[in-house]
Amino acid sequence: MTPSETNADEAAKEKPTAIKGAATTSPCDRLRWSALTHRGKVRTNNEDAFIGLCFDGHELHYLGKTGEAPTDTLDFVFAVSDGMGGAQAGEFASRIAIDKLSHWLPRSFKLAASGVALDRTEVLVEVFHAIHAELIQLGRSYEECRDMGATLSLCWVTPHKVFFCHIGDSRIYHLPLRGPLRQLSHDHTHPGWLRRAGKINEREARQHPMRHMLNQVLGAGRQHIEPQAGAVVTEPGDRFLICSDGLTDGLWDHHLDEFARGPIGGENKPVAEHLIAEALDRSGRDNLTAIVIETPDCDH
Repeated sequence: MTPSETNADEAAKEKPTAIKGAATTSPCDRLRWSALTHRGKVRTNNEDAFIGLCFDGHELHYLGKTGEAPTDTLDFVFAVSDGMGGAQAGEFASRIAIDKLSHWLPRSFKLAASGVALDRTEVLVEVFHAIHAELIQLGRSYEECRDMGATLSLCWVTPHKVFFCHIGDSRIYHLPLRGPLRQLSHDHTHPGWLRRAGKINEREARQHPMRHMLNQVLGAGRQHIEPQAGAVVTEPGDRFLICSDGLTDGLWDHHLDEFARGPIGGENKPVAEHLIAEALDRSGRDNLTAIVIETPDCDH
């Protein structure tokens, strides 16, 4: 999976990712995913970026937009970033955030493989701070990068547990196989806080005049950040959706709960493509990105 933009036709033509061992592993032991990004109907460029990685103590693989792979010996990371800044700075910021993940996270996994205890939430928070520091330094060094920043929402998938880390207003949702959709990430905006506190509802949050003003973001000249980190114990068949705010601009939570449960890939339209098509039909004012991950399920 690369952070470059694509369209629906290109996504449909792309072959699913093949990971060593997938052909000889039971479907019950394989993770499945679908991902896509689109610049929308209004923007001339795409400031969203995304990535899919899998790695063990020896190798790193970049994942395609759709695919499946064994989970017994591999860890997986999926992430979405939405950049901001003048000219091309926002696009640059999101690419930096995504690119750094492929350098720093596998190093941590190698330490774990060599016997060093690994706290994944602690690792993720450290990586977020490192990306933040790099964006701040670039902003100080280059006038064209001044105040550029990026959101970052990430899931680190391991057998039976998903670790997540987040900053900004991109989102991470958990869709249990037998339960309603739940937003894991906190929107780092004032209306996001008001909604979590029960002071406003989803409709009021979507219409709030401060909904696009972020109080937590990587870079953007901020001196201090507090990334949100946590973990979810998964059941077979659970899904996770990572998306930029362009997707949720067009789709309400009940839309996401319905559409994100569609077919991951195969002969049908991949679920990420379906989500983006539905969001484009309803809005498309911003760049849109969606990644849907399904944990192994032997019963479905």
